[in-house]
Amino acid sequence: MIQRLMALDLPKIPIGKWVEAIESWLEGNAGPVFKGIKSFIGFTVNGLADGFNAVPPLLLIVLFTALAFWIGRTKIAVFTLLGLYLVYNLGYWENTMETLALVLTASVISVVIGIPLGIACARSDRVQKIVTPVLDFMQTMPAFVYLLPAVAFFSLGVVPGVIASVIFGIPPTIRLTNLGIRQVPADLVEAADAFGSTPMQKLFKLQLPIAAPTIMAGVNQTIMLSLSMVVIASMIGAQGVGADVYRAVTQAKTGVGFEAGLAVVVLAIILDRITQNLVKNKRKGS
Repeated sequence: MIQRLMALDLPKIPIGKWVEAIESWLEGNAGPVFKGIKSFIGFTVNGLADGFNAVPPLLLIVLFTALAFWIGRTKIAVFTLLGLYLVYNLGYWENTMETLALVLTASVISVVIGIPLGIACARSDRVQKIVTPVLDFMQTMPAFVYLLPAVAFFSLGVVPGVIASVIFGIPPTIRLTNLGIRQVPADLVEAADAFGSTPMQKLFKLQLPIAAPTIMAGVNQTIMLSLSMVVIASMIGAQGVGADVYRAVTQAKTGVGFEAGLAVVVLAIILDRITQNLVKNKRKGS
């Protein structure tokens, strides 16, 4: 039976042509929407990068260190101080701030979209059944594939890099928001219903506070995934440390690539430790 099926000359399913047709239709009919998104994201990223670079590096290092000490612990603050000074000493400060602006923009967009979607999944099994396969697709599709439509809709530059980072990084926020709300003890939910709480009161005063540590864990993963896209985004014109890594790879400069990669590692560890301590503080507060 299998051999007979293999012997049949079945026509190829034109999935690629369907995708290109959808892309062409969107380019022709949703141009103003894409221009608006491009302007907003570009203004946000450039504004953040210019703001970071407008502050003297040493002063900004002290401010970041103080933030790390306030949120985390002394060890995190010391690492932030030494790590950021190393980045400054190596000459990657401005590019690192551009990378930080890209990551923060992508992460905020992911959180703003992802948490409401996660809440919708937690409140409706039907929505969860629809969204889950989409998230599986987003997480398993190679990240390079996202660059093609992003460039087609937003041209080269930082904006398609942010869009690709959002697509790649948003699933953990949605999944863990859904999981955190669903893990709220049923007896507490029943007690809230018994006292006459409205759905919004139950959500904001009971479910979200209890689910906050799980949600923050999802946000942490989103930030890390967004940061992992900076080198890939540099291939389509996004600036920052990723562009330095990409140029080092194309020119076979191992030392330069290691230095630029070290700047990414420092930024990743700082963001990871700060967000992890936010999770721990939420758990202690609960």
